[in-house]
Amino acid sequence: MNPILRFKLSFMMFLQFFIWGVWWVPLAVYMGTDRIGMEAIIFLAYLSQPIAAMISPFFLGLIADRYFPSQKVLAVLHALGAVMLLAVPFFGEMGDAGRTGFITLIILHMLCYMPTIGLTNTIAFKTMEDPEKHFPTIRVWGTIGWIVSGLVVGILLNQFMASTAEETAWPFYLAAGAALVLAVFSLRLPHTPPPSKGNKATTAEILGLDAVRRLSSRSFWTFIIASVLLCIPLAAYYSFAALYASHAGVENLAAWMSTGQMSEVLFMLLMPLAFRKLGVKWMLIIGMLAWVLRYALFALGAPDQIFWMIFMGILLHGVCYDFFFVTGMVYVEKKAPAAIRAQAQGFLVQMTLGVGMFIGMLVSGWLFNQLVGGTTGAERMAQYRMFWAIPAGFAFVVMVFFALLFKDTTKPPSRNQD
Repeated sequence: MNPILRFKLSFMMFLQFFIWGVWWVPLAVYMGTDRIGMEAIIFLAYLSQPIAAMISPFFLGLIADRYFPSQKVLAVLHALGAVMLLAVPFFGEMGDAGRTGFITLIILHMLCYMPTIGLTNTIAFKTMEDPEKHFPTIRVWGTIGWIVSGLVVGILLNQFMASTAEETAWPFYLAAGAALVLAVFSLRLPHTPPPSKGNKATTAEILGLDAVRRLSSRSFWTFIIASVLLCIPLAAYYSFAALYASHAGVENLAAWMSTGQMSEVLFMLLMPLAFRKLGVKWMLIIGMLAWVLRYALFALGAPDQIFWMIFMGILLHGVCYDFFFVTGMVYVEKKAPAAIRAQAQGFLVQMTLGVGMFIGMLVSGWLFNQLVGGTTGAERMAQYRMFWAIPAGFAFVVMVFFALLFKDTTKPPSRNQD
């Protein structure tokens, strides 16, 4: 690959996920401070991600894929998202009076941001001669961007502040600045014409229903149902893990949370070997088991604030994410004929990061407010034990359901399959 093109695509991925990680991880800590006083509605802020995940396929299918070059749409969406992030702290500092504006801006930003994940993938794939060879080495820079965002907030900013950076508005300002940089840089990316220009879109295509009809089987539906159900307890981690670690006294929080992405890089590199040795079914089971273990460690470590248990729970992110989400994408890629792979992947995202996470955010938000909300000190940490034990048990039941009913022996994907 041309070195200049490789740099452009890598820098695009780096900024794409730096923008998300730098404010998304500290968000719960910021909202939970006494100054902001929004602990009870943290789950509403994190609901923005599944809402956007359910809506973004319509945007991509109806507009971005048919009317405008991808790099220009990417620029506009990041510019709009930057403006919203700059305004978020203004409403946050207003306390109760700013709650509606705060949550509204978070949702509007995510409605702009989530389609850009698909757009960056589109730009990358369309400009690569050998996507299977080059995409992993480009995409890994997105994970590196997330890691760097945690180190910047958790270590660098904390060196210059009297309070912890996660409790301030600086993560939002950093994300907005990076979004503006990417908006301008996007105009220098390779020209990527709308891939479906002139084609009439149907609702069935956008929702992936055509793909579902062609893929329908007991194993496929077992996989989809288990994926949706597992995303319900998964939401507890994305919404409350950082706040939990903060309450447990973990310092340089964003930096420690980024170690989960560091392990993700390691397990991503191990995945080709794991596919050969284990196959899709056992990789998915291991991914599900990792979520059970993560929550069990959080529950056991909560009352006495045992750091190594909390840290191991964070470090399991590589197995949790790669062996569940990435393996699931590979399964769908292998299962679907080439003509409907994009629809099938879109359906998977809608069902997991959309429907499953939406339900999970509501459930975990209710559970947090029932068990942990309003408590302090030793009582709060004791309540965290039950808060994490419940999703651990739920994830275990889902894992057993999947292991008993999923019989597929799918191998790693082939570009030649049709």
